[in-house]
Amino acid sequence: MRNGHRLGRRFGWLWGAYGTSALGTWLAFGAFPLIAVQVLHAGPAQVAALSAVGAAVGAAVAVPLGPWVEFRRKRPVLIGADLVRFAALLTIPAAFALGVLTFVQLLLVSVVVAAADITFRAASGAYLKTLLPAEHLLVANARFESTTWTTTIIGPPLGGAAIALLGPVATVVADSVSYLLSALGVRATGGHEPRPERREPARMRAGDLLDGWRYILADATLRPLFFNTALFNGLLMAADALLAVLMLGRLGFTSWQYGLAFAVPAIGGLLGSRLARPLVTRFGQHRVLVVTGTLRAIWPVGLAFVGPGTGGLLLVMAVELGLIFCCGVFNPVQATYRLERTANDRITRTLSAWSVTTKAATALLTAAWGLLGGLLGPRTAIGLAGVLLLATPLLLPRRAAAPVPEPVPAPHA
Repeated sequence: MRNGHRLGRRFGWLWGAYGTSALGTWLAFGAFPLIAVQVLHAGPAQVAALSAVGAAVGAAVAVPLGPWVEFRRKRPVLIGADLVRFAALLTIPAAFALGVLTFVQLLLVSVVVAAADITFRAASGAYLKTLLPAEHLLVANARFESTTWTTTIIGPPLGGAAIALLGPVATVVADSVSYLLSALGVRATGGHEPRPERREPARMRAGDLLDGWRYILADATLRPLFFNTALFNGLLMAADALLAVLMLGRLGFTSWQYGLAFAVPAIGGLLGSRLARPLVTRFGQHRVLVVTGTLRAIWPVGLAFVGPGTGGLLLVMAVELGLIFCCGVFNPVQATYRLERTANDRITRTLSAWSVTTKAATALLTAAWGLLGGLLGPRTAIGLAGVLLLATPLLLPRRAAAPVPEPVPAPHA
């Protein structure tokens, strides 16, 4: 708690809001596919579309929001994004209670939530940079990462119990309420937030939609990290989707064993996030970024060798523990590195472009690996993803870079 006090009351409210919404998200983990299958009797193609199309279309919808949010106060945007997610998710239990729930509604809600997620993440990065000095950003990002893994450990088991007792729609209600509580937490941060100065034409042009990508690609250190993140996340998620097919199908693991295989290793993420700051203090930001970014790419290829029974379960847990520990260190260091390399008047557009690309790459690679899994078998496709992941460290920044200096405002007459 001492560290929390050092970061101030306003950050404490923001951190609490993040933790509340993260817990709600993990409570409802897998609720949409379960509703599609159990309530709407959807087939495999529809369930796949719900995950891939929802994320991809949501990312496309979020593209114009980055430039629009850039020159607006971020706290109202955060509150608005939370309230949009609260209202959108609440339509599902309402429609279910009235007996009018449809697959199209599930798909539309997933699009709205995905777009609001991207907008919230982009605006929260800019807002965080206004709340804290640069030397506290790594501490804050490590707190967020620690909270992510804590809710990953707690949320799915509680959500699974709630689904067993009350059905999947109940967890959607919990997720919806978590966003309302998050909005109240962001509102409680208070304080004065100045309106960002706009140095560009007030009217948004079509070319402005690409500003975030232009900024990333023009920076010699952000550019490789951007491609590394998109490729690593996309291949990892594609392999995880096939791992579920392999474990729950051919290898005969039960659903609780599958959940256990990923819940227990999340402890590694909690430990890694707590070590991020001490490691950076001792070895330097760039070295920690490159070493942990390299080590996290080594583990996934081991998932291709998973077998049935207790041995196979322990292998998955060991691989995931090593992978998640490295990610727990890497993620907050990378988030801090990215904020430091991005000018204040470019943060929202940059983070929005980053999230849109990552989600789109994940959707595309998941779909492609689904086809490969059908042609080659899930084990071979998982192994291929693991081999390609071994090449992703080549895209990490080769040299350390100083933070981008902010322009000095001209004196007023």
